[in-house]
Amino acid sequence: MKKTLSSVMRTLTVGGFMAAALSAAAAPIVVGQVAPMSGMEAPQGRAYAAGIRLALNKANNEGGVNGNTFSLITKNDANRPDETLAATRLLLSESRPLVLAGYFGDRNMAELASSRLLEKEKIALVGYRINEIRDEAPLMYSVRATLRDEVNKIVEHLATVGITRVGLFYPDGLGAAPLIATMEDVAKKKNVKLTVKGSYSHNSAKVADAVIDAFVAAAPQAIIIISSSAAAADFIEKYRMSGGAAQLFAHSGTDVEHISQRLNEEHMKGLSIAQVTPNPYKISGLLGREFTSVVAKTPDLNMPVSYAMMEGYIAGSVIVEAARRMGPKVSREGFVSALDGIANLDMGGYKLGFRPGMRSGSRFVELSIVTATGRIRQ
Repeated sequence: MKKTLSSVMRTLTVGGFMAAALSAAAAPIVVGQVAPMSGMEAPQGRAYAAGIRLALNKANNEGGVNGNTFSLITKNDANRPDETLAATRLLLSESRPLVLAGYFGDRNMAELASSRLLEKEKIALVGYRINEIRDEAPLMYSVRATLRDEVNKIVEHLATVGITRVGLFYPDGLGAAPLIATMEDVAKKKNVKLTVKGSYSHNSAKVADAVIDAFVAAAPQAIIIISSSAAAADFIEKYRMSGGAAQLFAHSGTDVEHISQRLNEEHMKGLSIAQVTPNPYKISGLLGREFTSVVAKTPDLNMPVSYAMMEGYIAGSVIVEAARRMGPKVSREGFVSALDGIANLDMGGYKLGFRPGMRSGSRFVELSIVTATGRIRQ
């Protein structure tokens, strides 16, 4: 039977619509990141971006999710709050991402939250790092434990081993008061006394000699360090050179790769760091095996494996899971609904979950010991 011209045209038209629909469905889901790709925090920002990309590439290599693939677009804010907001606006305008991820910085995140840009754009942010204790902000989803969880874990450990006199080193600024209040509250519950406090300017990585002298004079048994990696390295070096002998416990924002380049073996000895993800250097649990396998299949990684990279991988994996739950029809609002529906995601050694009004997804904290050579030992 011969086809009429009209029937051929209908076939071509339907075929064209189907091809267009398939093409639209296969368009990549754009994930946007604004983070420090230059400056003191650049190693952390680049590692986090690499981790996100590892998770997205894994999904792409497995055929995508619901007919969609993923791409990561990154902009550099050099850790400057004004640049964070400007770069985010530019990213939203140019690349039209469906979800954001991997942001850094206390003031950076405060500026973004106060701008209400995420709410205006109806876009979720999955995964960010701050060194403050603050209330959750709309549409900002954290894939890591809170700083309060970290402080509680460290103080609990100190009380268990009989340490009752501790010091606190922290950045000045608006986040100082909530941090001190939290520290005092947690310490009181564990019968631990906060005997000395000292701060540094959040605009600098230098620690004043007077601060070091105060810690040495007070002679606490342990000091909890809540600071940037650069400030932590400066504090540890000066404190040890001044004869300070307290045990040192840093929070998870301290990058062991950074401080090991600054400190000698004697200064590194006995340092402990709170970690909010499983150890990326060893295979333990499903998540660790999966991460190690993906890294091994990525010959052009061009940077060392790190906890920041593992955290980025977790954030990227959460985005992939949210896309899976959202279905083939993707949207910014759909991402938010899907994220709120992730009540109990077990990634194999790492569990997290969200719901409306609760966007801090994890409580995982463990303490790691840094060897004299700058290696992590659990």
